Amino acid sequence: MELSEKELTQFINKFQDKVFRTCLGFVQNTSDASDLTQDVFLSVIESLGNFRSESQLSTWLYRIAVNKSLNHLKKQKVRRIFQNIDNFFNPVKGEVHHYIHDPVKEKESGQDAAEKLQRALGKLNENQRIAFTLSKYDELDNREIASVMSVSLSAVESLIHRAKQNILTELQKMEAEK
Repeated sequence: MELSEKELTQFINKFQDKVFRTCLGFVQNTSDASDLTQDVFLSVIESLGNFRSESQLSTWLYRIAVNKSLNHLKKQKVRRIFQNIDNFFNPVKGEVHHYIHDPVKEKESGQDAAEKLQRALGKLNENQRIAFTLSKYDELDNREIASVMSVSLSAVESLIHRAKQNILTELQKMEAEK
């Protein structure tokens, strides 16, 4: 598939905010989401020749955005693990490191509802998180989500339902821990 420069500009303008929201829904950091958005469109431009038109171009775009976001989260997780190991073995002089969960300090830190929701989202399995994010952050309908995820419509409905239940359960656990 080939797009003229004008068509490509229109495509990017049409989907830039939606791709940004998709990435932001996963990474929860505007700077990272912005970088990922640019990376998504670079990948699309580089791979347009490979697009087979078996699905809509927007579906393909969302799939790339989801994959890039998930890969980013995996890299961040690995970095944090190595950083924690490094901090454990090489603490800064005079700095006391605590690796114990302290609910009192968490409460005092003033975690707001958005942070709690993000923690609950992080506990979802990958498919539930993808379906929920595409539904709530990008406002895609269930048919579009099914196409992006390559699953059935009933599977999407089930994933979103279970995601909502699991989020509610996690939020209730957090409240009980106070």
